[in-house]
Amino acid sequence: MATILEPGQIEAAASSPPFLHLPPRNLFTLRAQGLERLAEGHPLADYLRLMAGLCHLQQEMLDDLPVDEMPDPERLKACQQHGLPPFAADSLVREGDWMPFLYALLLRYKPPPQPAVKSAINTLLGANPGQLKAWAVALVSGQFTLLPAEVVPFLGAALQVAWSHWLLDTPNLELKPGDSLSQCPACGSPAMAGVIRHRGKFNGLRYLVCSLCACEWHVVRVKCVYCEQSKGLEYVSLDDDRYAADQAPLRAEVCPGCNSYLKLLYLENDAEAEPLSTDLTSLLLDMRLEQEGYQRLAPNLLLAPGGE
Repeated sequence: MATILEPGQIEAAASSPPFLHLPPRNLFTLRAQGLERLAEGHPLADYLRLMAGLCHLQQEMLDDLPVDEMPDPERLKACQQHGLPPFAADSLVREGDWMPFLYALLLRYKPPPQPAVKSAINTLLGANPGQLKAWAVALVSGQFTLLPAEVVPFLGAALQVAWSHWLLDTPNLELKPGDSLSQCPACGSPAMAGVIRHRGKFNGLRYLVCSLCACEWHVVRVKCVYCEQSKGLEYVSLDDDRYAADQAPLRAEVCPGCNSYLKLLYLENDAEAEPLSTDLTSLLLDMRLEQEGYQRLAPNLLLAPGGE
């Protein structure tokens, strides 16, 4: 039976923004290119190029999967029926479906000569499955102090490939908003950053980008994604000049209510910008805001807080 919409309902439906955007299949290539572009002249150039190489490997793995098994479809269906994230990281990470991605990454990776990188790879290769799961649980739950800082980028990279694969290759997904604005509707992980889009009907809309699976979901602007208040929000960049800050492609939305912040990427000021790479190249902004007493609640799985 067809539903007849009144004129006002038609206008509302037409103006309602899409809730979700899936990541592009060349997601990791775009990240690698962003890191390579931003590494030029950057104080952390060596680290950024190291992460760019890791992102290239992530793309190779996504294009040539080590395993093609998917999570139990009945489980996904049950989660969807109950409005839960179908790829819930806090539970799936305790199972073994993601581990072939880690082993494949470790075997395919050609480590550069830096001792710290070789140590990280050897640490992961020498760990038993139980230890690897424990570290992965700590990582997706934001407990970075419970695993060696040196293994974070490599473990995080493997988890990202697994979850992005499941997200992209599962047909007929129906995702609903999470329990909080900052929670990914696909896997329940926290957002890494926000993107302000600049083209067509999406112009000016804010989408949050998942730190794990890279799903993007719409959240209205000028609202703290953590405490949901709008009062007193400020927008700061690395440029102290107020006019220049208003034109900066990267700004932090700072909330005085809960003393938190979220980085926002304005594509109208840099159409080639990519969230993960821009985040890694703007750590000075994190340091500044931390010194001012604000906390970052948005993880980047290729970086352990407080280290490179």
